[in-house]
Amino acid sequence: MNWKRYTAMIAVAASVIILGCSGCTHPGQSFDKSGIAMDTTVSLRASGPEAQEAVTEGFQRINELDALASAQNPQSDVSRINKAAGREYVQVDPAIYEMISFSQQYSEKTDGIWDITVGVITNLWDIGNDDQHIPSQEEIDGGLKKVNYKDVLLRPENHSVMLAKEGMSIDLGGIAKGFAVDEIRKIYEKHHIQSGLINMGASSMYAVGKTGKGKPWNIGIKHPRSDKDGDYLGIVSIENQALSTSGDYERYFIQDGIRYHHIFNPHTGYPADSGVMSDSIVIDGSVEHGGMLSDMMTTVIFVLGPQQGMALIEQMPDVECEITGTDGTIYMTDSFQNHFSDMNSDFHTMK
Repeated sequence: MNWKRYTAMIAVAASVIILGCSGCTHPGQSFDKSGIAMDTTVSLRASGPEAQEAVTEGFQRINELDALASAQNPQSDVSRINKAAGREYVQVDPAIYEMISFSQQYSEKTDGIWDITVGVITNLWDIGNDDQHIPSQEEIDGGLKKVNYKDVLLRPENHSVMLAKEGMSIDLGGIAKGFAVDEIRKIYEKHHIQSGLINMGASSMYAVGKTGKGKPWNIGIKHPRSDKDGDYLGIVSIENQALSTSGDYERYFIQDGIRYHHIFNPHTGYPADSGVMSDSIVIDGSVEHGGMLSDMMTTVIFVLGPQQGMALIEQMPDVECEITGTDGTIYMTDSFQNHFSDMNSDFHTMK
């Protein structure tokens, strides 16, 4: 367990801030719990007769998924796949297989902009840890030879995975929290939770129904260049929707005036330089795998940039998007704009 990284993540996990929740759960029927898992702070809240059971079971599931998906855990399924790269298939838990299979579909759809085999590049830069640095171009070129989603081989009959080349490495950090959101939603449904919030830190969350006051959940989106309390980019109101946010402020270092962050372009081996400093995705609860999709799409849009990113989102039903450009311009789909308010005066919408 990388405690330094965990400590850093606690400090930045408030990329989304829950606003106006005083009295938002039903007295006597509410339960909430917070903890650390999946490299972030996690908070589950539920209202209803089975609220405590839902939250407790939700945390159990999160811990199970963390043990399976963490690349820092040498016994995890992800670590076993990486160790066996170029040699043999590894049978994995159905949850890990589902994440990888889902990733493959969207790697095809995005022409490799989404690629879980970027793990070798992530390890080279090691951003967020003591050894973070700019690798040599030779190291990056060598790493890129081991980045190709087509080299992830799947055997659906027994949930087995193999990386075709030795030295390849997968990283599920951009999708595992979204998968966890989807899993907890199922648990909440089983326990008849009609009001609650699933908050997987900076990356993914889901608002179940309305607050106890009968209003949508108000979520403050972090100002990407300010750490002041109460300094938000703006406020988005969600109800039975998934929300994910990514930004270049989560893990980064600055060298010679250049910000090097943890969101990589799999085609170049460098942190994405697309004119984006943050983006948020909202997906309707009716969309299958909405948690995974929202988590993943924040990375895709960040790498694509405002123009290509907005064009892609416009083709996806029940998916809304906000993109904050490095020049302070905010781009929004019409549907996102309908429940976005209190935009910070540091920013402006595209004219």
